Amino acid sequence: MKKSLMILVAGPYRSGTNDNPILIEANVKHMTDTALAVYRLGHMPVMGEWFALPLIEAAGSKQVGDEVFNEIFHPIAVQLIDHCNAVLRIGGPSAGADEMVAVGLAKQKEIFYNLDNVPRI
Repeated sequence: MKKSLMILVAGPYRSGTNDNPILIEANVKHMTDTALAVYRLGHMPVMGEWFALPLIEAAGSKQVGDEVFNEIFHPIAVQLIDHCNAVLRIGGPSAGADEMVAVGLAKQKEIFYNLDNVPRI
């Protein structure tokens, strides 16, 4: 039996949204739906947003992309990779998601570019 993995789901958050909250919400839903699929394959999914967004709010961010947001949003996801076995890159263009892949590669994490490549446990 294979061991389950902790997999960071990395996809666009703000990219292509012009910071429209409805479009950002759609991006988060896509990542969350993918995280559920990862869970159903037998793995532990995580998203940087699950950690960053509550902290960003608690720190007093007033809007997406402000100084407080930028202090926490990507850095927490980068730090989260230390605790993951793999990164699953989904969705369209995203500098942040591409950064998660680059960091994952540098830390010798397994990288998946398609949910179909994530093994079932």
